[in-house]
Amino acid sequence: MPDLVWRSVTELSRMIQTKEVSPVEVVRAFLERVAALDGKLKAFITVCADAALEAARAAEAELVAGRPAGPLHGVPYGPKDLYNTRGVRTTGGSKILADFVPTDDATVVSRLRAAGAIVLGKLNMHEFAYGPEGLNAHYGDAMNPWDGRAHRIAGGSSSGSGVAVAAALVPAALGSDTGGSIRIPAALCGISGVKPTYGRVSRAGVLPLAWSMDHAGPMARTVADCALMLGAMACYDPADPTTSVLPVPDYLAALTGEVKGLRVGLLRAHFTDVAAPEVRDAVVAAARTLERAGALVDEVNLAEIPRVSAASFAIVPIEALAYHAARAARRPPGARDADSGAPARREGDHARGRDIRCAVGAHPLHAPLQPLGPSGVLRRVRVHHERPPDRHADRRAALRRGDRPPRRRCLPALDGLAHKTPRACVKARGVRGLRG
Repeated sequence: MPDLVWRSVTELSRMIQTKEVSPVEVVRAFLERVAALDGKLKAFITVCADAALEAARAAEAELVAGRPAGPLHGVPYGPKDLYNTRGVRTTGGSKILADFVPTDDATVVSRLRAAGAIVLGKLNMHEFAYGPEGLNAHYGDAMNPWDGRAHRIAGGSSSGSGVAVAAALVPAALGSDTGGSIRIPAALCGISGVKPTYGRVSRAGVLPLAWSMDHAGPMARTVADCALMLGAMACYDPADPTTSVLPVPDYLAALTGEVKGLRVGLLRAHFTDVAAPEVRDAVVAAARTLERAGALVDEVNLAEIPRVSAASFAIVPIEALAYHAARAARRPPGARDADSGAPARREGDHARGRDIRCAVGAHPLHAPLQPLGPSGVLRRVRVHHERPPDRHADRRAALRRGDRPPRRRCLPALDGLAHKTPRACVKARGVRGLRG
């Protein structure tokens, strides 16, 4: 089937379980596409071709034997390369961990394996998840597949995850989100991504950036695929004391399309009023569609938003430095830290940052995550451990702008397309400039 790689996770799951296709066919189709395109896209750090095919053959044998199949049986996916994978190196996008091979899976990887999913490989990322652009001087910059000739950034830090899903190298991926790292690449690559409620998904076995704000979540081409993935990922985990003991709902069954009575806050001052015209028009049109469907749309003004940026700069560098302290202490004198100002920050700054986060109320929000239109997306720049030029500072700030309210309150957030993209359009645009 030539279009097998463009099938959704839900479609692939159904096709495999009804034996319309075999897991081996599916895995082989994606591996062939990775071999054809990833030399330019740089979405993968490690490809697990042999292990993936072996797992696919085992999945096929289980189906033939009539054994019960999980909801993701035989479906391949790619975890961002900060999820521990037993026997497969986990680099965190850094040369420092280039030879680190975990002996155990992250809890999320283990749960997806139990659901039948197959790891196709480990995906590229901004080094140690510390950057919204998704650039990586060690393993190459993941290329946004929608405009290969202009080399626009994919967004970070889960850049490889966004690229791999958008270009149909995998049907789904895992990202992590501390300050937009699932939602930014989902927005820039034109896919869906979910930052779950804090504690809904275990982070045991996931390399941290800032432990009080890190989230693990799915990325896929459709919201239904994200729902299916999230249902398999979510759980209480004794290895992560922040996880919730509440039962996991059926997220897929909840996608009925019924929004009557749903209260939605439309943010203008911080989001819509500063967005590019095409982004603003799409968001306003979506709000009107929700109203026609019975939702209650109210304009909301969050006066505390300007303070949350300061909270971020107080919390993230200090927690990141604490995690990397032992490693940083071994670096030679004069070596550049990820955030050279972090050592000078006081513990009180961290506490005040957390107080600000608690002061920002929880509101239902409807707003663009990314105020930039396609022409405003930052072109790829090679940084090689230096910050990109200051002339891009305004666009870099825009990348972070839309994620602040939900991340400060550890609320769930979804990035998805404002309209349904025809598969033919995705196929045509997703490989532009990448053939040959």
